[in-house]
This record gives sequence, C-alpha cells and structure tokens, in this order.
Amino acid sequence: MGLDISVMIADWSWLAEVPPPERLVRLRDAWYADETGLWDDGTPQPEGDFTWPQGPDGAFFALYEFRGTLGSFKAHFWAGQRWESLRDHADPQVRAGLEALLLGLVWDGTDGEAPHTDPGFFCDDPKVSYGVLLARSPESVRELAATWERVELLGGLRPVFAEHAAVPGGWVGEFGEFTALLEDWGRVLAEAARRRWGVVGLSQ
Repeated sequence: MGLDISVMIADWSWLAEVPPPERLVRLRDAWYADETGLWDDGTPQPEGDFTWPQGPDGAFFALYEFRGTLGSFKAHFWAGQRWESLRDHADPQVRAGLEALLLGLVWDGTDGEAPHTDPGFFCDDPKVSYGVLLARSPESVRELAATWERVELLGGLRPVFAEHAAVPGGWVGEFGEFTALLEDWGRVLAEAARRRWGVVGLSQ
C-alpha cells in the first residue's frame, strides 16, 4: 500500500472530445506538460486547495492537495479501515451517508469489491486505464456531493471513533484526521459539482 494518489477535477466535455481509449492519455499529457502542466514544476502545492495548471489546458482540470496526507493513498485506505471499525456504532443517519460517500470514493466495502470508477468513460481495458484509482462522471459527482451535504453531526462520531477506531500515531488514527480527510473530499466534490465536472484519482 505504498501507492500515491493525485485527485483532480476535470472537465468531462474536454475529455469527451476524444475516444475513451485516448482520454486518460489526454489528461496525463496535460498534467505532465513541460512548463505548463502540474508535475514536478517546483511549485509547492497548497494543502487543502486546488492548483491550476498554466498553458492551453489550464481551464480544463485542477489538482487538489489533501491536508496531512503527503499525497499518499494510505490516508484514504486507512480512513476506510477506521470506518469499518466504527460503522456498527455510528448513528444510523450518519452511517448511511458516510457509508455511501466512502463506498463511492475510496472504501472497498466489507466485501472488498466496491467499484470506484464509472464504466465506459475511460477505456475499460485495464492495460489502457492503468493507474486509474477513481473516475466519477459529473452525474456520480452530483450524487456524492449531495450525499456529503446530507451528512450531519460528524462530531457525534468522536466518542465512538475514540473507543473503536483510534490508533494514535497511525494513519488517520485521530478523529480530527478522519474528519479533515472527509471535509477535503467534500471540497473536491462541491467544486466539481459546481462546474459539472468529474473527479479522477490517478496513481503515480
């Protein structure tokens, strides 16, 4: 689980200008473009905010930097594990919302098989879509953003998190780290939904 993840919001209509097998290539080319992309340009990425590329593709996607994760997928994976530890003890309404949110983004579910990509937008051939950890269309994003908006009383999870899920010093081992990660996902979803864009998570 030494994977890194880069989470972006992306203009689905821009990606849809090319056939599905070429869409991931288009996004990666824009991301890695010399001087105008986002990859290793020497600019510090602000945590808890979006970074927009320079150049001709700058209006079509942006990278979000999650707070306190150092770009690692471990934080997202362990958020799912913490949820597994506390879900049976959560308020039913909070549980329903968070369950749907995490299943749609980073948690594989109790059976380990929850999908995090919408079929057909990127190429369904795993060799062509290698490195795609998350791909949600604008429709899916709107649903997930609405789910997040309905999630209330996260503070009520603090006692059960402390009792059943806390691992001081571990990844997302404190309640504040858990809620910060969820709030960051909420920002990503809200901005993408506002623009009617999709959300993509790519491994490095």
